[in-house]
Amino acid sequence: MIWLLRHGAAEDADGDDAARPLTEKGRRQAVAAGKALVELGVEIDLCFASPKLRGIETARIACAALGIEPQTSEALRGGDFDLGEVAGGGEQVLLVGHEPDLSRAVHLATGARIELKKGGVAAIDGALLACLLRPAQLRRIAGV
Repeated sequence: MIWLLRHGAAEDADGDDAARPLTEKGRRQAVAAGKALVELGVEIDLCFASPKLRGIETARIACAALGIEPQTSEALRGGDFDLGEVAGGGEQVLLVGHEPDLSRAVHLATGARIELKKGGVAAIDGALLACLLRPAQLRRIAGV
């Protein structure tokens, strides 16, 4: 199963887009995503994140709850990417990236058209969209 997490809310661009940090809200969204995955019983094997600051910050915060260390992947920096190639064959992989890239990857893999909110999670099982969770749902599941 491939899990997709859109980075949390980030500061407005002031020059270098890649250096935009998460806001306090973005950090809370990342905490909720990680805790919700734990509450759902998801055991992530690998996590790959966009090297942009907001992507890797989201991954580090979410992965703290999951007990794993994220790795960066240039494929998640921006633009189309191959889900299977980036996931690297892991059984339960979390990819942390950006829009519209994540929603487009879901569409290409499953045919489903989604809008992944900041801090939202989707899961793909083969050619099936297995779940789509908005940030408010993740907060309720996580109890935060």
